[in-house]
Amino acid sequence: MTHKEIAVEFRGEAEQVAVIRLMRAAKRNALSDGLVLGLRDVFMNLPTSVRAAVVDGDGPHFCAGLDLSELSERDAAQGVLHSRMWHEALRQVQFGAVPVVAALHGAVVGGGLELASACHIRVADSSTFYALPEGSRGIFVGGGGSVRIPRLIGAARMADMMFTGRVYKAEEGERIGLSQYLVPEGHALDKAVELALRIAENAPMTNYALMHALPRIADQPADQGLMTEALMAAVAQSAPEAKFRLQEFLSGRAAKVSKD
Repeated sequence: MTHKEIAVEFRGEAEQVAVIRLMRAAKRNALSDGLVLGLRDVFMNLPTSVRAAVVDGDGPHFCAGLDLSELSERDAAQGVLHSRMWHEALRQVQFGAVPVVAALHGAVVGGGLELASACHIRVADSSTFYALPEGSRGIFVGGGGSVRIPRLIGAARMADMMFTGRVYKAEEGERIGLSQYLVPEGHALDKAVELALRIAENAPMTNYALMHALPRIADQPADQGLMTEALMAAVAQSAPEAKFRLQEFLSGRAAKVSKD
């Protein structure tokens, strides 16, 4: 699970959180095909002890998008296959084994925003800015952005970003849904790890349901979604860990929800 442009470290007493860091700071962590395939391989081969992950970028930027120096001429068939390779890699992020928190800072641009949108939670610090410059470069998103980003901010806002080159700053990004958390500059990783450690404490089947069932339920007609929900609820509640946690709550040994 090694890649020359990806660093992986583990956090928590049981090393249950993997911090996966893009290591191309000199190129603002631009995504080459090799780096995309490396991300795919890392997420496919996480140790079984890992129960949540954080994606981070080395240096002042999370990810400035596609490495345009690698952009080569392709015919239509080659272009489709190249895009599908990205789709498979980012599918391993969104629909892999563990929930993923993105620690955003600096540029979250183009393919970097596509990567961030494949994560389940996004924490941005105040240096973060978002853009989709593909429209001005004569290309179109190819890493799943046209599916994932409109689900965060709506198709009209995404179209505006691509039509006009609009850039959203960190505060605006949180307001429209590009991030769920906003922290002071330099604190995105700390907050992302804090959240990942909390997520890692959940029952694995509950996390699995949130990753794999919830987005599919959202895409289904209401009657089908309700049936899927019922089946997933039954599976989650039947897990031994769920039964243990329920007994802990009923016996008064588990913490109750409070506003603090």
